[in-house]
Amino acid sequence: MVRYKATIAYDGTNFQGFQRQPNGRTVQEEIEKTLTRMKNGQAVQIHGSGRTDAGVHALGQVIHFDFDERPLEKMRFGLDTQTPEDIAVKQVEIVDEHFHARYLVREKTYQFRVDIGKPRSPFRRYYASYYPYPLDLMKIQQALPDLLGTHDFTSFCATGSSVEDKVRTIHQASMEVNEAGDELLFTFRGDGFLYKMIRIMVGTLLKIGNGRLPADSIPAIIAQKDRNAAGPTAHPEGLYLVRVAYE
Repeated sequence: MVRYKATIAYDGTNFQGFQRQPNGRTVQEEIEKTLTRMKNGQAVQIHGSGRTDAGVHALGQVIHFDFDERPLEKMRFGLDTQTPEDIAVKQVEIVDEHFHARYLVREKTYQFRVDIGKPRSPFRRYYASYYPYPLDLMKIQQALPDLLGTHDFTSFCATGSSVEDKVRTIHQASMEVNEAGDELLFTFRGDGFLYKMIRIMVGTLLKIGNGRLPADSIPAIIAQKDRNAAGPTAHPEGLYLVRVAYE
């Protein structure tokens, strides 16, 4: 038996999230079913770098599992072709037995896509969150740097989180507009993110862009340590886990 680290991508549209649960289709369940078939019915458990919610996508989710040693491309191809079409296995490597996909994460990068076109694109409805209201993008650009650094992000954490330490460090918070001017791409890179934190940050930034919050309001929102101080939670379909980095 060796430990495998795999980088996977998935379309979250038809999943109730990454983590196995009693009711609803999940990424973890589908991959474990495939590995169990590949191991002739012997149960195999996988561990992910973290959860993603229902409707959230991944380009670079990382998992680990223990399995009999096989040629790497044979293992990758077997997993990739036997999992459902909305999961892709991009890379497989053998790692040290002490590697853990969740506990050794150094930083994560997420992106969030917002469709601001008029009319909305029917082809983006599962892959970008739609925002139909006026936006001053300069105000959003002005507000983004205030998210950088180490802060207690309690105001940007949804209720239902069991995590007590809500201090996180954000290294990158940026926004780009596509050439057509009808889609925003936010990028956030940090040492970790709280429950629905990125979706709340995006919802807050859009509220700033819409003029319903001042452009300089983020430091005060952070200081209040109160979820009610921040903006709404943006819809899940715009969120992508892009990259997980390790020590």
